[in-house]
Amino acid sequence: MIRTFSLHSAAALALAAALAAAPATAQEAPIVNDDGSITSAQDIVVLGSVGYRGRNDAAEPVLTYDSEFFQRFEPLTAGDALKRVPSVTFLSDVIESDGPRLRGLPPGYTQILINGERVPGSNADRSFFLDRIPAELIDRVEIVRSSSARRTGDAVAGTINIELRDAYELDGGYVRAGGLYYDDKELEPSLGLVYGGAVGPGRLLVGLNLQGRHNPKKKYSLRYKDSPENEPDYATTEFDNREDQRDTRDGKDYSANASYEIDGETTDFRVSGFYVRTDRTESERSFEYDDPTATGGPLPLGPLISDNANVNEIDQENYSIDAKLAHRWSLGKTTLRLGYARFDDKQRETEYQIEFDDKDDPAFEQVFTATDVTDKEYTAKLDHEVELGDDIQLVVGGLYQKKKRGMAILDADAEMEFPGLQTSYDPFADNPTDLMEPFGALKPTDGGVNRIKERRFDGFALVQGKTGGLTWEAGVRYETTKLDIRDFSDPDDVLTQDNDYEKWLPSASIKFDLTSHDRITASVARTNRRPDFNYISPATLKKEVGDNDLIGNPQLGPETAWGIDVGYERRIGARGIVGLNAFYRDVTGLIELINTEETGSEGAGTVVYQPQNVGDGKVWGVEFDISTDLGFVGLPDTGIFGNVSWLDSEIKDFAGERRFNGQSNYVYNIGFIQDLPKWGVAFGATHRKQGAAYDRVLGEEIRTSYGSDLEIFVEKRFGKKFTIRAVGSNLLNGAKREAFNKFDSPEDQADRKFDEYELESEKAGPVFQLMARYAF
Repeated sequence: MIRTFSLHSAAALALAAALAAAPATAQEAPIVNDDGSITSAQDIVVLGSVGYRGRNDAAEPVLTYDSEFFQRFEPLTAGDALKRVPSVTFLSDVIESDGPRLRGLPPGYTQILINGERVPGSNADRSFFLDRIPAELIDRVEIVRSSSARRTGDAVAGTINIELRDAYELDGGYVRAGGLYYDDKELEPSLGLVYGGAVGPGRLLVGLNLQGRHNPKKKYSLRYKDSPENEPDYATTEFDNREDQRDTRDGKDYSANASYEIDGETTDFRVSGFYVRTDRTESERSFEYDDPTATGGPLPLGPLISDNANVNEIDQENYSIDAKLAHRWSLGKTTLRLGYARFDDKQRETEYQIEFDDKDDPAFEQVFTATDVTDKEYTAKLDHEVELGDDIQLVVGGLYQKKKRGMAILDADAEMEFPGLQTSYDPFADNPTDLMEPFGALKPTDGGVNRIKERRFDGFALVQGKTGGLTWEAGVRYETTKLDIRDFSDPDDVLTQDNDYEKWLPSASIKFDLTSHDRITASVARTNRRPDFNYISPATLKKEVGDNDLIGNPQLGPETAWGIDVGYERRIGARGIVGLNAFYRDVTGLIELINTEETGSEGAGTVVYQPQNVGDGKVWGVEFDISTDLGFVGLPDTGIFGNVSWLDSEIKDFAGERRFNGQSNYVYNIGFIQDLPKWGVAFGATHRKQGAAYDRVLGEEIRTSYGSDLEIFVEKRFGKKFTIRAVGSNLLNGAKREAFNKFDSPEDQADRKFDEYELESEKAGPVFQLMARYAF
């Protein structure tokens, strides 16, 4: 299908250019220009050159990407920006990038840091969705491929550290203005402001941002049922039903950030914080038909067999405040860091459905679900660095962290009868919400009300140094965890469990400069992944695994992994880099669901499952990236960048061998930027594709694939203070496609006796942006 962008659409987008801006926050060390001056706002608004991947001189294998690398493609969120770096995949809805999967592993295997500190999220796997962070906050992104004793060890796949701009990062201010035009003709604003300057003895930076969010998805599903004549080793072929769905996600993100910093002769002080609020409404309308192509009213007038309306109102707040004090004295450098972070997730979901299976007596059902999750963390860190001589340092330190997570999921439902509905109801003029009745009292869901307290005491010691072309680091971290878990689903029977565990996590890294252009890196580290919150609650969830029950296991320990990374880098010209890296992870103590041999709540033929640390797995891959201009062939204003990762893994579960769930077998991104300094113009494009991913859990198997993603931009600069940029994304209208194999029991799954086979396709259409920046 060929799509066109009309002049009418272009005019609407141009009129949308209002105001949108860039916040910022803190980073470990102030970045200034080579002459020691603070970066001017003009240098951010009017980019002086093509952005490249940076080269990090620390011992750890770290890839660094400054905001210049992303900015010209105008990513909306940190997740959108990360689509361009090596080995990051997503299993998100189309035109969304939420939970990053470094090396293709599930989000819980990747450690997400903001300014070097962990931030809580609402997800049960402890992951943090990066679509919560506006891209305008970002100063740089660091991909830390291996672990270090100086950071927590929750990084089996690696660490993504997002550094926000700090008070020493900017002198002056700028506004960012623009609009986004979507496939359903919706227009969303993007407005913001950032300013940095001297205040008293230090420097202050503040930023505000408003981002309109919209995603008009269309879904199409075909479902097939098993039949006796089908071969048991092949998916079902007997058509059962079709579902057409519109899923629109609409909302606003509001963010603010501030940083104040004083750098003294012996003492440095910094306090910084950010706040992000999301107001979002997710609206779904689904029609289910008993015909693969026909449409029409309910039976007996047509093939419609159900009409569903679902609305979810989402209100999320995420904020963090961090204070740092560093003092240099005769015995070295001592640093104290205190932080508080909180994530609040409030969702109110209503669902209304009319079932026309019985044409003489249609059924109407309504359900209301209230979900509240609060996750807050207090953190204190103290470390001390002392010189041992000959450019060798000893660093020792500790961490105390107190986490409190509360969750409450309550629902109410009702079933009612409306005689004659099959002839009086018009699905194309009416809505199931028209039939709604008052809900009864909300009641806790099974395992839906609990509180988890987690206390951590960590200590670490490492030695680092540099000798000639060799930079090295070796250390060990000792992590202890104490858990207190309570389930309040039944007020008359509160379930309480405790658990303690500890881990030694050694690590070592080297970086050796063979020449001024060539470098090799190598690292080894032990890391861990803590259990999902929904697995450690002691409650029993009825019919959680098909018709089988699931009981939590508060005594679960973390999964652990030994990892190796070996890489090579070569400098190309003044700023270009080409790199090749190979990695391997040996994971033990994987959490798998085990049959307890107890009879489930549905009686004979059902069982109770429980998660236990019984599995092992291996992950490996090769990563290649290049980022350079073409000055060596006479094109200094042409920049090219690209990366490709080949990813693989092996794990044994209840049905045999498979890859880690959701791991794509490859991901690549290629692009170019062409600058025309004489005319103050630049343009470029990027193309991204990730391979198919496969998930297998009890009762269900899913294969997920995505189409290619093409983005282009055109930029015009006016003097040294003003830039206008037009961007088009998802230009190939790439679809997300999923194939579901569903089974009644683990035995049927092992014997390949399908209960249902479903094919689902999801599309959202291209998105066009027009953005402007003005420095003052």
